[in-house]
Amino acid sequence: METLQMKEAALVYLDRSGGLQKFIDDCKSYNDSKQSYAVYRFSILINPCDVVELDAELGNHILHHPLKAARVFQSVCFVAVKTLSLIGQLQTETQINIVLKLTHLPALPSYSLDLCEFPLNYASQRFYMMQGIVIAMTTITKYTQGARFLCSDEVCPFSKGFQYVRVHVPGATESATVRNDFLCSLCSSSLQEDRKFRVLGDKQIVEIITTKMFHAFQGDSKSQPFRFQSLGIFLRDELVNKMKIGNEYKIIGIPVCVKTSQTALCVEANSITPYTAKVPSGISDNFRCLLSLTSSSCWKFTAILANIFASQIVPPGTYNLLKLCLLMSLVQTRDCNREREDCLDILVITSDTLLVDRLLNFSMNLVSRGIRHPVCTEVFPTVSRNKYGTGAVSIQAGSALLAKGGICFIGDLTSHKKDKLEQLQSALESRSITVFIPGKKFGDDFDQQMTFPIQCSFWSFVDMDSSSRRNVQKTSTLIGQMDCSLIPANLAEAFGLLINCREASPCHPLLPTVQHTLKKAVEPEGRLYLASKQFTTEDFEKLLAFAKNLNVEFSLEAERMIHGYYLASRRIRTDSIHGSKLSASALKYLVSLSEAHARLNLRNAVLREDVLIAALLFEISLTLKYGATAFCVAPNALFPFELYNEEYLEQRDLYLTQCQQQLQQFIATCGPGTTVFSSDE
Repeated sequence: METLQMKEAALVYLDRSGGLQKFIDDCKSYNDSKQSYAVYRFSILINPCDVVELDAELGNHILHHPLKAARVFQSVCFVAVKTLSLIGQLQTETQINIVLKLTHLPALPSYSLDLCEFPLNYASQRFYMMQGIVIAMTTITKYTQGARFLCSDEVCPFSKGFQYVRVHVPGATESATVRNDFLCSLCSSSLQEDRKFRVLGDKQIVEIITTKMFHAFQGDSKSQPFRFQSLGIFLRDELVNKMKIGNEYKIIGIPVCVKTSQTALCVEANSITPYTAKVPSGISDNFRCLLSLTSSSCWKFTAILANIFASQIVPPGTYNLLKLCLLMSLVQTRDCNREREDCLDILVITSDTLLVDRLLNFSMNLVSRGIRHPVCTEVFPTVSRNKYGTGAVSIQAGSALLAKGGICFIGDLTSHKKDKLEQLQSALESRSITVFIPGKKFGDDFDQQMTFPIQCSFWSFVDMDSSSRRNVQKTSTLIGQMDCSLIPANLAEAFGLLINCREASPCHPLLPTVQHTLKKAVEPEGRLYLASKQFTTEDFEKLLAFAKNLNVEFSLEAERMIHGYYLASRRIRTDSIHGSKLSASALKYLVSLSEAHARLNLRNAVLREDVLIAALLFEISLTLKYGATAFCVAPNALFPFELYNEEYLEQRDLYLTQCQQQLQQFIATCGPGTTVFSSDE
């Protein structure tokens, strides 16, 4: 009686939810094909809450005994097929393969599978919800959805028909569905597969790790050593290729114990939903007050941010240019499921690698996808045999794909080998990486290649003053140019920003840094400055999370100015022999820099003032690479004065206004056919 009531409830639910009509349409497709199959596969969308309200017993079966629940729906669907004559070729109930697709699970702890907890319960064969980031995936292979077997004894009644149909169930290996030692239950003769009725499906395996495990990639020296393990997710049929490396997903599936060369806990995926992080509703009160006080200027707010940023690492007022660039790069990060290609790559020239390393590492950790590349691993994807014995090739993510939507900090650039630097240059220029899969090596008949988009910003530094490199540096004859012979010229060009952070510069006084280091040695956790107490690390995290989600648009004046500067700069840096020194991505970097400054100002419109900051940063970088030109920009153009009080901020605004006039004059003089409009016009 209970089974009959559940069947009635299943039919009522299918009718109310529209699932019955979908089932009829799917049957029509099978019937029109006029081809006989061992199994006919149907997916039924299930909302557990609606089913529980309709019939608690059926709802309980779906949540806790999904295989039994599938048999209930199988019986209902078979009766529907026979009653309505939907599929003429169908003979037995076992030929119907029902897959229940859940929309969600109850938001209760017992339905959540935490990858950090031990032991994990995989014996119950029920649905769990888990969340994780894809770190590896295999190529697509085939598996057997269902197969027909016949008794080998021709006299036996089971030597015909569809009495023996084997269907894949969650956790089953290929040998559990198809092998040659099955026996007839009627005469004990061996069963033989009728191969022309075998039904194949697509299969793919991905590996995920929980978001908590990202601390292992963030270079936090204070964190305790720990071990983490990835979890294999089996994707089948319509779920194949639904997950991308580097993205985060919520997965509903049934945990199973897979025995291959080693026993491993895996999950048969039932449904997949991309995870989207919540967008912060605002910024801290202190930053809101600061924004209000500096609202009369388009430059003061970001100047103060750069001045006080990372006061735990360097004293306020030092490394301001680098800190401004880091903040602008951070606001150009985004949620990994949002397609937006506006990364800002930074290469720092320094003589104090320890301090710069700490500063970059601290900044990187302010976003959720900040990855410090471990020296023992690869920056870009690699290929290997998968450990589940399916014959597919496994593609491991590498640091760049794991940092999707965030920052990939690769440390000292010169510590990487030549071939890796060439790979990095190619990735920076094309914003993609191609993985070659040799067929002969992995037992395939033909070679394959897969291309992945690179959607992160790269940070790196170069120690130009180390004892092993001082003797090889050359003296440049061009004003402002720095000898970068230790870095391949094309690689230096591929980085959007080249920043000089040598201690000899007036922008980086030595004494405050020494005092800061000594104080931190005495009081490591202490907040040494008033700025550290007023604007905490959490305040900056909230500010960056809010700013990076702002949608910005260019004003007409800003658009004209940025195109005018690009054309003028390209024109004066072009010669008849080598062509233009500006890369094809120069305009893209200028646009990204302008957008970043607008976002950092918490504005939705990109103004001429933002374009000026972008042009100055870009020109400083170009001067380091190629020397100064007609638009001569000082190395300290963005921070010409030490920012102590309102008076110095006013002086900086006046200086930047003069720079803006010089930029307009440069565009009018050197830009071919470019007209610069005043604000009145």
